[in-house]
Amino acid sequence: MEPILRREVFPPVRGCAPGLGPPGKAMVEKTVAKDPAPGVEGQTPQGGLLPGYMGEAAPGLQGRESPLRVRDGTLPIEGKGVKYFCDVHRKAKNGEGYRITFTTDGISFKHVDGLEDIPAKSGDKIYIDTLPLQHTDGAIELLRRGVEFYCLRRLTLIKERREKLKLPKTVRGDIKALIALEERWFRKLSEDFLIMRRMISTYRCMLRTHQRLLNIGKATETGFKHTLKSLEEEMGEMASKIAEEAERRVPAYNKVVEVLGIHGNQSALAALAEVLTYPEWRSWRRTRNYFGLWPRDRKTRYHKSKTARQALERLVMTLKGYNFRGRELDELLRTIWTTLRTQKTGPLA
Repeated sequence: MEPILRREVFPPVRGCAPGLGPPGKAMVEKTVAKDPAPGVEGQTPQGGLLPGYMGEAAPGLQGRESPLRVRDGTLPIEGKGVKYFCDVHRKAKNGEGYRITFTTDGISFKHVDGLEDIPAKSGDKIYIDTLPLQHTDGAIELLRRGVEFYCLRRLTLIKERREKLKLPKTVRGDIKALIALEERWFRKLSEDFLIMRRMISTYRCMLRTHQRLLNIGKATETGFKHTLKSLEEEMGEMASKIAEEAERRVPAYNKVVEVLGIHGNQSALAALAEVLTYPEWRSWRRTRNYFGLWPRDRKTRYHKSKTARQALERLVMTLKGYNFRGRELDELLRTIWTTLRTQKTGPLA
C-alpha cells in the first residue's frame, strides 16, 4: 500500500548569501510520509529516497545538478529575484574576445560568450567584476528585460578578498571572492550610463591615437598630415555626438554648459560630458577624492580615477589655457558641484 503524502510548510530559513545581505523571508515546502511503508524511514519499499526527504534531490537530480534550496539564497524570494555573479575573462585559445563565467550559488558554474545569453529575467540581479565595451549591447538588452545590473567599483577589491579568504587565483576563486563582497562595493548601472560610457571611451581612444601620431611624427620627421587631419575631423564629429547625447541623458548638462560658457567648444563639451558621467556626485568629499583633489598626505591613500582627472584637466585647459594650477581644478569642480546641487540632480547611474 502506497503511503499517503501530506505537505508541511516549514518556518522561514534564516541565513544569507555571503556579503550580500539577508535574502529575506522564504517558505519552503517539504513532502513527508504520513504513514510510511515498512522499511527504513524516508525510503520507498525498494530502498530509494522519497523526493524532498531531508532536503535530498529526487532520483536523477542528485549531485551538482540538484535543485537549489532556499538556504543558497538564489531562489526568487518575495519578488527579489535570482542573483547572478559573473567573471569576465579573455578566451584562453587566442586571447581575442571575452568569455563570461557565472554562478548563482558558488557551486555550479556555467559559461557563455555574451551577457544576453545569461538566463536572467525581470527582477533578477547581475553582479559583474568588469564590463568590456564589447558587451555593452548585451548589458543594455538585460536592462531592457528588467534585470538590475551591478558592476564592481574597483578590481583590486577581488584580490584583497581572495587573499583574505585564501582562495585560489582562478576564475572560480574570483567569483567566490565576488560573492563575499558587500553590495556597497558595486555600482548600479543604467542604460544612459552605458551608452555615454561607450561613446566617451571611443573619443578617449581617438585622443590617445592623435597624441601618439604626433609624437611619432616629431621623432621620425614624418608628418602624418593626412592621417591627423582625417582623425581630427572624426574627433570633432564624435565630440558633437557626445554633446547631443549628454543633453538628452545627463541631468543638468545644459545648465552647467551655460554656467561655464563653453558653447561651441566641442572639446570642452566632450570633456564636461565625461566629468559628469563617471562620478556619482553623492557627497563633496567623495567627489573631490574621485578626481584626486585631496590634501597631500603620504600616509593616506585614496582611490582616484585617472581618466576622470584627465577629463577635468582638459576642461580647465579650454578655459584657463595650459598654465593652470591645482587650485583652479578645485574651483571648477566646486562650480560644477554647486550647479548640480542647485538643480537637485542625482548621479547618472
